Amino acid sequence: MQEMQEQSASCKEEKMKYETLLTLFFFIFLIGFLYLKRKKLRIQKILYPVLYMFLYRTKLGLKEMDGLAKRYPRILGTLATSGIFMGFIGMCFIAYSLIDNFIKTFFVASTVPGVALVLPFDVKGAIHVPIMYWILCIFIIAIVHEFSHGVVAKLHKIPVKSSGFAFLCILIPIIPAAFVEPDDKKLAKKTLKEQLSVFAAGPFSNIILAFICLGLLFYALTPAAGSVIESNGVTITAITDGQPAAMAGMNIDETIISIQGTDINDISSFIDSLDDVKPGETISIKTENKKDKKYKETVYYPKLSTHPDNTSRSYLGVNVIQSTGIKPSVSDKVGNILPKGLLWIVGLFYWLFLLNLGIGLFNLAPLGPLDGGRMMKVIFEKYFSQKIAKAAFKYVSLTFLALILIPLLYNFIR
Repeated sequence: MQEMQEQSASCKEEKMKYETLLTLFFFIFLIGFLYLKRKKLRIQKILYPVLYMFLYRTKLGLKEMDGLAKRYPRILGTLATSGIFMGFIGMCFIAYSLIDNFIKTFFVASTVPGVALVLPFDVKGAIHVPIMYWILCIFIIAIVHEFSHGVVAKLHKIPVKSSGFAFLCILIPIIPAAFVEPDDKKLAKKTLKEQLSVFAAGPFSNIILAFICLGLLFYALTPAAGSVIESNGVTITAITDGQPAAMAGMNIDETIISIQGTDINDISSFIDSLDDVKPGETISIKTENKKDKKYKETVYYPKLSTHPDNTSRSYLGVNVIQSTGIKPSVSDKVGNILPKGLLWIVGLFYWLFLLNLGIGLFNLAPLGPLDGGRMMKVIFEKYFSQKIAKAAFKYVSLTFLALILIPLLYNFIR
């Protein structure tokens, strides 16, 4: 058992070391790039020097934006108008979600922050995305978002002065992004509908891309992955102290493959097997250490306790996830590299769906300088005096900034 724990810990340490080195290399490259281009950088101050952005201007993609706008004006015009409606629907949804999350933060103990940073390293309060997925997703999301702003601006004959790369800094550069820079004076002279369509184009394109990725996952990639992998047990991800699994010596990362001699292939069979046993009974559980290439098996004999939420059910005291493996018939024919590549692509499209949807909706929050805030600002300027519009925009922005930051800080401190 000691050997199995050491091997499992060794695998975890290797993976963490690889992720850490790759992340470190990426950020060294990022900081090096910024240093070399320091004379061409412009700083956009938000809460300087804590929160700010570096902007690096280029002309990348401007010809392609112009060519696309000229080639498909009718289709793009319809999409741009649809983007306005989707933008306001998304704005209402994200506004409601932030208010709801703010209220629940102080009254529901298990509530998590409604907004979190997406980072390639595991830190409290952030969404951890594996480094390679993070790099690819961030660049794809940013390029699609900003390219769409530029295309719709060109569609309405608004000059785009530059495009380029942006780097969000929280003391140091953290998240790479992209930007396009339409001529603000020309944009301000356009109709309300045209201005709104330019602002809504970025988030709308991210939401469309999210559902394209979801469709590919649902109809193509997941069925393809299902043809090469099989369920082969449930893997322990957490063990509750003082409960049967912990007292029997079971370990995180072990895979449960049978209970009382009955094969466990999936979570459903795991639950059914425990439901067949009464609290207080001692059972046999066979596990496999799938992190170990030798696949050592161990049998444990925990005495089940009473489930904390239902006294009629037995309780083992573990959290599990589905364990899968490449089918032997597939492995024998094509090896493991192609199936693993397919599974990696499934993971990429999963993160593309999740992050495009989340970032697209967040950009519609009524908070300057986000796209939702810019949409709100031109609405205020259209229907109110300049003084009232400016004050309303300021207070609404500050309100939603508080709705985002207070739950984040509260949950971090708690």
